[in-house]
Amino acid sequence: MGHKGISVTGLVCCVAFFLLPLHSAYGDVSYSFPEEMKRGSVIGNIAKDLGLEASRLSARNVRVDTEGNRKRYCDINLSTGDFIVAERIDREELCGEKMSCILRFELVLESPLELHRISLQIQDINDNTPIFPKDTIKLEIAESAFKGARFRVNAAHDADIGQNAVQSYTLQRNDHFALIVQTTAAGSKYGELVLDKELDREEKQEMSLLITAVDGGSPQRSGTVVIHVTVLDANDNAPVFSQAVYKASLPENSPLGTLVLTVSSTDADEGMNGEVTFEFSRMSDKTRKMFTLNHVTGEMTVIGALDYEDESKYEMFIEGKDGLASYSKVIIDITDVNDNAPAIYLKSLTSPIPENASPGTEVGIINVQDRDSENNRQVRCYIQQKLPFKLVPSIKNYYSLVTTGELDRELVSDYNITITATDEGSPPLSSSKSVQLSVADVNDNPPVFEEQSYKAHVTENNKPGASVCSVTARDPDWRQNGTVIYSILPGEVNGVPVSSFLSVNGDTGVIHAVKSFDYEQFRSFKVHVVARDNGSPPLSSNVTVSVFITDVNDNSPQILYPAPEGNSFMTELVPKAAHGGSLVSKVIAVDADSGQNAWLSYHIVKSTDPGLFTIGLHSGEIRTQRDISESDNIKQNLIVSVKDNGQPSLSATCTMYLVISDNLSEVPELKDVSYDENNSKLTSYLIIALVSVSTFFLTFIIVILAVRFCRRRKPRLLFDGAVAIPSAYLPPNYAEVDGAGTLRSTYNYDAYLTTGSRTSDFKFVTSYNDNTLPEDQTLRKITTHFADDLDGSDVSPEVGLYPTYIFGLTVTTQNSKKTRLNHVSDVSEDRVGALERGPSYPTWNCELDDRSKRISPVGVHFFSEFPVVLNSLKSEISQF
Repeated sequence: MGHKGISVTGLVCCVAFFLLPLHSAYGDVSYSFPEEMKRGSVIGNIAKDLGLEASRLSARNVRVDTEGNRKRYCDINLSTGDFIVAERIDREELCGEKMSCILRFELVLESPLELHRISLQIQDINDNTPIFPKDTIKLEIAESAFKGARFRVNAAHDADIGQNAVQSYTLQRNDHFALIVQTTAAGSKYGELVLDKELDREEKQEMSLLITAVDGGSPQRSGTVVIHVTVLDANDNAPVFSQAVYKASLPENSPLGTLVLTVSSTDADEGMNGEVTFEFSRMSDKTRKMFTLNHVTGEMTVIGALDYEDESKYEMFIEGKDGLASYSKVIIDITDVNDNAPAIYLKSLTSPIPENASPGTEVGIINVQDRDSENNRQVRCYIQQKLPFKLVPSIKNYYSLVTTGELDRELVSDYNITITATDEGSPPLSSSKSVQLSVADVNDNPPVFEEQSYKAHVTENNKPGASVCSVTARDPDWRQNGTVIYSILPGEVNGVPVSSFLSVNGDTGVIHAVKSFDYEQFRSFKVHVVARDNGSPPLSSNVTVSVFITDVNDNSPQILYPAPEGNSFMTELVPKAAHGGSLVSKVIAVDADSGQNAWLSYHIVKSTDPGLFTIGLHSGEIRTQRDISESDNIKQNLIVSVKDNGQPSLSATCTMYLVISDNLSEVPELKDVSYDENNSKLTSYLIIALVSVSTFFLTFIIVILAVRFCRRRKPRLLFDGAVAIPSAYLPPNYAEVDGAGTLRSTYNYDAYLTTGSRTSDFKFVTSYNDNTLPEDQTLRKITTHFADDLDGSDVSPEVGLYPTYIFGLTVTTQNSKKTRLNHVSDVSEDRVGALERGPSYPTWNCELDDRSKRISPVGVHFFSEFPVVLNSLKSEISQF
């Protein structure tokens, strides 16, 4: 179209096809153009003729399917849509002597799939010269030949057809012969020499004639042959073939040397004139390469490879001559043999295909061709393996490769699909083609942790940045979809952001401590670690990491009693009549650590008299080892060491000051056991203070004993609620201690004095009483007289291992003197009564501590806070 010398039929026919998965309209386009066009010459605009958009040809992957042709003679310019010549097109080579030479192609487009038939009719041009079989022809004519006798001349062969083939013959002027042009039934022309004047061998024995064959092309082409005529003696009978037309059928691929047929002729003449020889008269070069003829026997045999797909029929003429000549036609049909296996062509393939592709998705287009004929070219195409794919017949010999099930790249990432095509020949032939198909990953798997939960044990006092543990999550997806990034889910631990405690390496999942942990602050906590992939959208999962702090022995024992040096100075009184094994005092200590790090042992490391006192290894109770004797030093000093059971062991020491005496009046001056030598200015007042305190102490003892003998009741407790430790003995940051308490349950009586500024303290130690404070009771309302209300106390036995109480009363007088009365494990009514009747007790301060596994809150409580009626005290208070 638009190209010089090209005529375009422009025929567009609508052909309806029954499509299984596809629905499109298809038509045929026919072009006619001359052979031998230059490469790149435009045949027509296929896009315009088919109504296609030239700009989308590349996107639709348009291509020309040659339908089994060995060469791709034409192609498409994807930019303009022009149909162009890609290879040299020689009509004679492609179609031989066929009058109609048509090349057929299929134009395939995708998205959606379209198939168009393209027919190219090759027009013959006069590019071949007529050629005679031989350059020289020998013709023997008997002199007896009569005027008008005809002698056929082998026709010249012109590979062109139609008007471009041989149209006429001319004979150079001579005295004896004329030339007549004859036409065969097939339309070919040949020449016959006509004897125009009788021959006379004696006059002229030989002569040469020049015949010229001329075609009808423009410009004309011609070829010549020289005929040498030899005049013989009379031979008046020409050979006669047994058949005017010989026919034979040969299967393709017949082996070389196969006998095709045998021609025969008879001649009525005798002798030399009756001997007939055979030769091919007129045949194409291609045919000449396939067969040979025995000149004497007339046997025709195969000398070339016969292929039905190349040529299915051969025609030729055989000349029999003995001076005279006759001709016979030979037709050889080549029968098809199933010698061509189906050819499988992959026309299109979508690879990789996403794993979430739905069943029925088309992933490829397959074309199957078989060059054989009839049943030999009927093909069945299938997939042998059990794969989630199948072939669906589409248009003509096209198949669509579609999915039949769900794909999972994590199970199978690549498929090797073997497509097999089998024809219906006998025996059937098959061929196979492997198609490699990759599955593209889709982020359809969240990260999965290797464990359902993680536990990490960290020793307290760890270094910041130390590794705590490692979490690992697996994601079977590929590349970024399977790349896992770790993070800690925001949260709080004891009101503090979890990021202040731990951090996680986003790539490795290694969890690091941000700070140093203290077992005494908290023992465990939980965090949530999130594993998130890099897919789109990202998927994630989380896991709980429980962190347990392991205790180390980083706290030395803390001695609660006696009070640490500098807080107060205490001296214990030991009766002179104390027997061996009597309880003198007790060292009370705690350890903020836990487990064996808090197991305490008590040791006397130094004493005034090493054989007089001993201390319980685990109880801290100081007892006499023997009876007190008159020779024993009145002042006894003990240095006690308290050790824990940690590795390495930590310890603390305290000093106990003991005075062997039955009453305060016998107590010698304590100046030499004072901690502070700067207090020497008070020595002058020490005797007066000791006498006053001793008098008050004896009076208090008498009152308590009197009340006890009068009432003879079971001792009551002042409080129903939680008990408290003496605030003077409790460290500021006291924490709960696991394990058993540190106090025993039975005590002896003693008293102690201090050398503090204008201060007198008393302590009463009695046997343990079963009436102890229950842990879950609250403070009761006291509505009657203080002493009477003690009778109604509802108490329960303590459930701790060592239920020891310390009960303290502090009295402040008008002259700012303080008297502290400590009572251990017993609050008896007669003692309380004695306190009620005291002359100067305007302020009462009560503290309790059970030293059990649960530590009671520490607090100072004033009786003025409670609704207690103390008439007797009110009148006495007014005296101050």
